[in-house]
Amino acid sequence: MTQSVRQPATRSGRVRPARITDLAALAELSRLSHEPEAQANGGGVRSLGLPVNSSHIGVFSLFRLPLGAFQPSDHLYVYEQRGRVAGLARVEREAPRDEWTIVELDALNDDGRAGDIRFRLVQHLLRDGARHGAARFHVACADEFSNVELFMQAGFARYGEETILFRPPDQALPAPLTPDEAAAVGIRSCVPLDAVRLDRLYRAATPAPVSRLESYRLHDWERQGSHWRVPRSALTPILRFADIEAFLQLRGAEPDPETLAFLQIGVAKEHQPHYLRVVSRPDHDPSALIAYGMGVIAERTGAGQGDRSGRARRQERGIASAVRTYESPLDRRFEEQGFAAISQVSLLLKETQVRVAEPALVPAATR
Repeated sequence: MTQSVRQPATRSGRVRPARITDLAALAELSRLSHEPEAQANGGGVRSLGLPVNSSHIGVFSLFRLPLGAFQPSDHLYVYEQRGRVAGLARVEREAPRDEWTIVELDALNDDGRAGDIRFRLVQHLLRDGARHGAARFHVACADEFSNVELFMQAGFARYGEETILFRPPDQALPAPLTPDEAAAVGIRSCVPLDAVRLDRLYRAATPAPVSRLESYRLHDWERQGSHWRVPRSALTPILRFADIEAFLQLRGAEPDPETLAFLQIGVAKEHQPHYLRVVSRPDHDPSALIAYGMGVIAERTGAGQGDRSGRARRQERGIASAVRTYESPLDRRFEEQGFAAISQVSLLLKETQVRVAEPALVPAATR
């Protein structure tokens, strides 16, 4: 007679807030998750898979970034199993809009449990965000490592796709325009009073379902040029480490010219690419505005200017941009300026608030 013996249950892991003593382990996990070799084989780790390996601002970068890079309102969670850190999730919190952005979600896949680890991390941060009054959760990820399936199981909705474009640093930047040259093509800096113009431009260039989900308000557009990160993209998190400026391209005379396109520039302060984001009317060619943005980056960084020896300084970081699929042919305008597509990513969002219809007057029915 034989008797079955039940194996003792192994101690399950747990999700908890990160502690200062976890930083060394988290730095190593984040570094492994974003090495090109790890992204290529996908066997050792699971991550969001964003194509910014050489410039990713991960936990391992926090050792050499200024203290302001990781703000008190941000959240960092770890998955601990048998005294070992096997997963991490990092969230940036945007207080004015009560929105959380998941910028890092990594897990070791040594025992084949990376998917479960990441799902538990996502569930934990969603519960924590609800307690803190988060209105929306955002994430951008590559459609690999079961990323999209993971977030959709957690209640996220995929509402868009973006093409990530990159202009390598070995290409010379165009010379910056003078103020008179910029004015001749209708380009000027954004001011808070442009909020209505920006809102109209965004709604003209964006499908109604997407604009309803992102739910930008006039107050959001008023913050342009003051370290504000609207409109969003897959590369929005890197703007925390950049000096942000915003410009408009107009046509016609004041006081009511036609708004043609919007340009957001992020000049990198750390080891990462510079950033360009363009929103343009479908019937407008924003090539001049894109070239203007690269000229601004050249001027702010000194690229193309001579050093003491008389040799021109080379721009060493490259420029990244993101174009949504419904914004075509904007991607072709970037490619004409030396950019090349390097990846396609998905945008997902989860709302915690219930939408209700606002009171409105309707025609009276007669019988």
